[in-house]
Order: sequence, then C-alpha cells, then structure tokens
Amino acid sequence: MPIQVVFESHSTTTDNEQGRATGWLPGELSGRGRQQARRLAQRRASDGIAAVFSSDLARAVQTAAIAFGQSAIPVLHDWRLRECDYGDLNGTPSARVHAARAGHLDLPYPGGESWRQAVARVSRFLADLPLRWDGCRVLLIGHIATWWGLEHTLNGIPLEDLAREPLGRREGREYQLG
Repeated sequence: MPIQVVFESHSTTTDNEQGRATGWLPGELSGRGRQQARRLAQRRASDGIAAVFSSDLARAVQTAAIAFGQSAIPVLHDWRLRECDYGDLNGTPSARVHAARAGHLDLPYPGGESWRQAVARVSRFLADLPLRWDGCRVLLIGHIATWWGLEHTLNGIPLEDLAREPLGRREGREYQLG
C-alpha cells in the first residue's frame, strides 16, 4: 500500500533571520519559529499522522518537540533527513552559499558534501519507510535537502531544476510513496 508523506520545513531559526546558511550546525529556533511550530501542531492535530520523522539537527528536533511533544504520535529522528553539509561554509552568509549551489550539485562543498549526495541520503531514508510504515501517513520535518530529496526521488524533478527554485520554507507538501 502507498505511504502518504507530508513534508514540513523546520521552523524559522535565528540563523534564518540573520541570513546565515546553517548547514550541519545545530541552529536554534527564533521566537517566530516557536510560534510556527505551535501552528504546525494545530494544523496537524487531527491529520491522521502515524509517525513524525525529523532531521536530527537541533532546529528540526525543536520544531518536532514543540509541535508533537505533547501528542501520542511517535517522533523519530534520522540523520538522513539533514540539510546539505556545506562543510567549511556551514554558518556563513546564505547568499554566498546558495548563489553557488548549482556548482555543487555534484561537486562537494569544501569539507562537506554535494547536493546529489544529500539527496541520495534522503532517498535511502524513503526506501526504508515501507519496512514499518506501509499504508500509513507520515510527516517529515527537514530542510532544503529533504525537500529536494522528496521532489527528485518521488516526482523525478532534476536537481538542476530544483537549484533554480527560490529559497524559503515549505509547508504541507504532500507526496505518495509506492
């Protein structure tokens, strides 16, 4: 049976507000981000979610904890849902990192990974979902790389096209796996 996958971006962080590309650094939700996470809880309270899968980076973990920490829905953390590792550029200005992202589709960032490597991580996560969650509705809390992984793996969107997409939060994107 197909799995219904709902994607939500982690809530806004202090780095987002300051124009920094956090990458594999933990990040911290801002006041606005905590409000967004509470609204996520309200939006998804009776949505039939069987499980929440979150990136293990602090900003995604915080989003999941605020939104689902008081519910009976299991929240599971998985490193494969992390953002792209910008390596030496983690924590630097977003404009600098993302202006060059098309050049890092296959070439890893210095000391980090390429977007294709990050998307492959997400694809491996998706391949494992049917082992336990077949026929269920699950929610993923992640990052740009998580969203790219869903779009590329499940919708066949080329990374070159995704690299041209504007940055920003992605709320409530829905996919079907299987």
